[in-house]
Amino acid sequence: MTIKINVCSQDDLQALQEISIETFTETFQEQNTPENMQAYLENAYTLEKLQKEMSQSNSTFFFIFYNDQLAGYMKVNTDDAQSEEVGEGTLEIERIYIRSGFQRKGLGNYLMDKAIEIAKDKKKKKVWLGVWEYNKQALLFYEKNGFVQTGSHSFFMGSDEQTDYIMTKTLKVYA
Repeated sequence: MTIKINVCSQDDLQALQEISIETFTETFQEQNTPENMQAYLENAYTLEKLQKEMSQSNSTFFFIFYNDQLAGYMKVNTDDAQSEEVGEGTLEIERIYIRSGFQRKGLGNYLMDKAIEIAKDKKKKKVWLGVWEYNKQALLFYEKNGFVQTGSHSFFMGSDEQTDYIMTKTLKVYA
């Protein structure tokens, strides 16, 4: 088993769009109407939008490969690229998605470790993320990784207003 994590480049836009749509659909289609899913996907994952996100200086996308197969991705944000104002010294994990065929192989943990490593390298004190209140699998994963709920915010899936929990992990800071 070989696992590699690579930073995405503009050359990866098509693959990023494909895996974004695939993993988001796999994760949320059962709990949402086809109309709301379609409306969200058509807005969130256009090539233009992904290119703009990738061009943001404080945002980075990573692909994770399992035996040379693209298995998932992560997006992290710092400073002005974060999707919410949560204070100084924070890093946001905006997305972690693993293709269904690669789940339960520990790949989410590799991406989480990468995010924590980046946060520590950038001298951040906290890592935070938003997760849908009904995504029980993700909630358990984040709790297992030391995240606690510190708030909530609205997330729109098409016309459906949903609630995301804000979860935060305080990092150990060594002098």
